[in-house]
Amino acid sequence: MKNLDDVNRVIGEFANRISNPKPVKKGARLYTGVDLGTAYIVLAVVDEEGTPIAGASRFAQVVKDGLVVDYLGAVGIVRELKNKLEEDLNTELELGGAAYPPGTEVGDQRAIRNVAEAAGFEVTALVDECTAANKVLGIQNGAVIDIGGGTTGVAVLKGGKVVYVADEPTGGTHFNLVIAGACKVSFEEAESLKQDPHKQLELFPIVKPVMQKVASIINRHIQGQNVDAIYLAGGTSCYAGIEKVIRDETGVPTFKPENPFLVTPLGIALSVPRS
Repeated sequence: MKNLDDVNRVIGEFANRISNPKPVKKGARLYTGVDLGTAYIVLAVVDEEGTPIAGASRFAQVVKDGLVVDYLGAVGIVRELKNKLEEDLNTELELGGAAYPPGTEVGDQRAIRNVAEAAGFEVTALVDECTAANKVLGIQNGAVIDIGGGTTGVAVLKGGKVVYVADEPTGGTHFNLVIAGACKVSFEEAESLKQDPHKQLELFPIVKPVMQKVASIINRHIQGQNVDAIYLAGGTSCYAGIEKVIRDETGVPTFKPENPFLVTPLGIALSVPRS
């Protein structure tokens, strides 16, 4: 793995560029990653050197368990975010990449590509989410786990190459459902509570069983793979203490960057081939 401090520095730079886009020359060659998540759609923009330039995100429920269920809604949000970034940067964003959960059927991968293309991107990269995340993490050996809103993706790497992928429907949406039920609040309120750092400790006993379910998915897919380290990405990995639960349940050392939510979209942008 790349030095975790270096990973955190790049992710921190991208986080800063979401609110403070880096000025670029009009017509500059830029590359955009389109991350269609179950809970959020995120766009990340990098330059020729892979330096984060800008980013934008929007809460959305147009994808379920990694599948596009509201095509027009997804296209509309991606187009809006694209237009906002183009206005912020005063240049057109043309080249893009997209990602799909590991193990997704070809037809569903095509739907994800179609969303990005319909929003105005020329899609030159279509990769699985864990491979995209590893563009940022730089893992040679181990497992990359992308815990998103709807699914948990698993990729096992040997010598920097993905040798095994899997994906199962458990993620942040399931956290929201148990929080909503226990606290008698709406799904949207549960989403806000889940993200509140001051509430996470209080809610931890409620969501721990879901974390253990995520860990059981990981454990099942890494059995016999000689995985000696687990690295987390995806928005649900942001929940405080999830890495400890996964480490305790799997018996494998588990690491996560400071902001796992931003790893995959930035990795998608970095996956777009340079000219």
